[in-house]
This record gives sequence, C-alpha cells and structure tokens, in this order.
Amino acid sequence: MATKEDKYEDNASGKYYCDTECIDCDLCRETAPENFTRNDDGGYSFLYKQPENEEEEALCQEAMEGCPVEAIGNDGAD
Repeated sequence: MATKEDKYEDNASGKYYCDTECIDCDLCRETAPENFTRNDDGGYSFLYKQPENEEEEALCQEAMEGCPVEAIGNDGAD
C-alpha cells in the first residue's frame, strides 16, 4: 500500500501520488497518460497533474487499483 510519507516529491500536490515502491512498469502512464508521467533519471512514474474531471478521476482510480505493487496512493485530501 502506498504511503504519503514515501511519495516522490515530483508528484503534483493533491490526493493522488506515486511512492517509492514504483517499479516503472508503465501501467499508470498507459491507463491515465494525462496524469502520470515518468522521471527518466530516476526510473519511476509520478503524478504530474491531479485529475481535473470525472474521466481523469476514474482513470487515476483505475491506475491505482491496477498497480501491481500498490505504489499509487489516494489520501483523500485535495
């Protein structure tokens, strides 16, 4: 389970984030490309834009639920 204490600083401020458990599998970037991107130097994904509409929210939720290592979190705070 993702923890906000271990989230990457690259993440956009808000409720969704990726933490240090990320294995750079591309799933979140494929699922929600408008919200997730890759840190090429670090070899991990992060949330560069919080969801701005219902579709993006649903895709971020899908990415979180599909993450094989549970590296995506949602702490519920905006």
